[in-house]
Amino acid sequence: MIRVTGLGLLAIAGLCAFSILAVPTAVSAQGYGAEQATGTKIKDIEVLGTQRIEPVTVLTYLDAKVGDAMTQDLLDGALKSLFGTGLFADVTLRQKGSTLEVTVVENPVISEIAFEGNDKLKDEDLLAEISLRPRQVFTRTKVQSDLNRLYQVYTRSGRFSAQIDPKVIELDQNRVNLVFEIDEGPVTKVKGIRFVGNEVYDDDTLRTEISTKEDRWYRFLGADDRYDPDRLSYDQELLRRFYLSQGYADFRILASNAELSKDKDAFYLTFTVEEGPRYRVGNVTIDANLRDFNEAELIPFLTFKPGDWYNADEVERTVDQFTRELGNRQFAFVDVKPSVERNREKRTVDLTFNIRETPKVFVERIDIRGNVRTLDKVIRREMDLVEGDAFNREKVAKSEQKIRDLGYFENVIVTPQPGTAPDKSVVDIEVAEKSTGELSIGAGFSTADGPLADFRIRERNFLGKGQDMLLGATIAGERTEFDFAFTEPYFLDRDFSAGVNAFHMTRDLQDESSYDQKRTGGGFEFGYPLSEKWRQSLRYRVEQNEITDVQSDASRYIQEQAGERSTSAIGQMLTYDSRNSTLFPSEGTYGWFDAEMSGLGGDSQYISGKLGASHFYPVFDTDRVVLNVLGEVGVIQGYGDESVAINERFFLGGATLRGFEPAGVGPRDVSTDDSLGGNMFYRASAELSFPIGLPDEMGIKGHAFTDFGSLWDIDDVGADVEDLDSLRGGAGVGVSWRSPIGPVRVDFAAPFMKEDFDKEENFRFSFGTRF
Repeated sequence: MIRVTGLGLLAIAGLCAFSILAVPTAVSAQGYGAEQATGTKIKDIEVLGTQRIEPVTVLTYLDAKVGDAMTQDLLDGALKSLFGTGLFADVTLRQKGSTLEVTVVENPVISEIAFEGNDKLKDEDLLAEISLRPRQVFTRTKVQSDLNRLYQVYTRSGRFSAQIDPKVIELDQNRVNLVFEIDEGPVTKVKGIRFVGNEVYDDDTLRTEISTKEDRWYRFLGADDRYDPDRLSYDQELLRRFYLSQGYADFRILASNAELSKDKDAFYLTFTVEEGPRYRVGNVTIDANLRDFNEAELIPFLTFKPGDWYNADEVERTVDQFTRELGNRQFAFVDVKPSVERNREKRTVDLTFNIRETPKVFVERIDIRGNVRTLDKVIRREMDLVEGDAFNREKVAKSEQKIRDLGYFENVIVTPQPGTAPDKSVVDIEVAEKSTGELSIGAGFSTADGPLADFRIRERNFLGKGQDMLLGATIAGERTEFDFAFTEPYFLDRDFSAGVNAFHMTRDLQDESSYDQKRTGGGFEFGYPLSEKWRQSLRYRVEQNEITDVQSDASRYIQEQAGERSTSAIGQMLTYDSRNSTLFPSEGTYGWFDAEMSGLGGDSQYISGKLGASHFYPVFDTDRVVLNVLGEVGVIQGYGDESVAINERFFLGGATLRGFEPAGVGPRDVSTDDSLGGNMFYRASAELSFPIGLPDEMGIKGHAFTDFGSLWDIDDVGADVEDLDSLRGGAGVGVSWRSPIGPVRVDFAAPFMKEDFDKEENFRFSFGTRF
């Protein structure tokens, strides 16, 4: 096994691959020497050998002119100047009496640049990495530089055994084709990671704390098992943070080595560490030099207490808590700096939080980097700060989370930088874009529906403008549905969303209710913020609904619904959102109040409303175990002489009440077994999401849940209709996988509270992919 560095490997590969270009053409200044460069004045300069380049151009670059003394220094300087242009492969200077003869051999012009043998990296990607282009002058220096750059690209992608051989094909008229023959080789993965000097934590524990992972079969679509020198440095920081969070204040990394196997197909990483003793928190002091402020008021915001194990993460969390609370008390510009004093004999750490007011600092500008596709304004509009505002660290943190929640980026880093003056700051935003198109496929199974497939194409960042466009289709024996929706989240460049939608749907509800349904319609919606956490939306919907193919033995309550009816309705939704993330929340609440009224034309006349909330709570103070509690109630009532039609009623079951089929609970004609829907419902759910012992990067979580609910009340109830408001309940477990091709989830649930006429469903699954 041999030990190499990235630069050493690059240099070795470059020397081997560039051998065809490494034979230099002689560079000469023939005809002058010490005895010839006698200082004779130049009376004439003759240029020979030019083809494309005009002789006057050569004279322009030549550091010699008629009348100069023909000295050794003059001729040496002239020779260097001509070669410095990069236009010439060879230059010869000769003195013939008082005439200086300049003979040049021009570098050829590149006609084409080609890549052969590359499969994993596309031609256009490689071409974008090099500096040479067709119709540029060919020089060995530039080719060598581009060759080194190509090796860096392959090294960065984990292919350390790649071989690149540049070939030059000579053409007429002093032109050449440049061909890079590439043997990409296999991906050089990390086969082993070991630690030396660790006694408290074993190797397996420490491997989970770093970003580089050992090669495993389930990482076939990831890149964490590829060696990256930059990632190795990041891993050292992750190890340091981990030990400091566990109380090991003296922890050090003595060395970190990457060893490449002899056949260049694997890396082996070794971290040599010194853990040191573990410290507890000793004295905690708050030194706040603020006018009219008592330090004791900050004690409740300490996230730890004396006697706890020292935790650097908790110290940082306390700094954030202090800064936030002082900001709420109108101390907007404060600097909270913790100082740490170790007592190695007692193995304690004394902490002092020094708090000082700082001069006001204003945002000079906001720089955005890394957004190739997404427009700057899409990112800027998520910032709670703009140029000229007073700098606020809490607003910077909130802005970073809002940009993350867009879902357009793999990573977002917002960093304050010094500005051009002490009272100015530059906010630097660096993003790494990811694919925002989604191709999702859903599947389910029940004893009533059998299998069905759901197909949707969605682009959440259409044209890089942050617009959301959806095309959806559901194709199954029981249902066919086509949807189109388009939303502009910042209509007229204001925080005012506008969207339109259209749909056509046919559903085979013979098993549930002995009829088929056809729905065609569309609408539009507007939304705007009321405050930081409250948002209001208004909508209009028009729909043509048709109940067809009612079975002759269907319930009379279904037969009475046969035919066409139209709906014209206006609605609103009021939402409250305090979640710490809209994509992967672990804390906070999302609530909603949805109301709709029909009767502005059409056949239906009703008023409906739904009120609900979903709360996320981190268990054990960690976002790895999250409890989600949800509750919702709803009611719909007709007015005038109209009753609520079956197509407007609520149905409960399936995803809304696991353990039961869709439309599995609620009013039912027991003589025909047809589900009739209901005018009132309530439901509640509690779900605990937790890791199941597999590596976190696999994205696999377990779920334990229980659902409760009931659905009841129809306008016409006869002796053959069961319409009970009794409580139903189901419980189960599930497994979800955030796979490279999209989310996958499998649930098994069983009811433990039900009525005899309810319909059960035990197994559900869904999956999807993303492009």
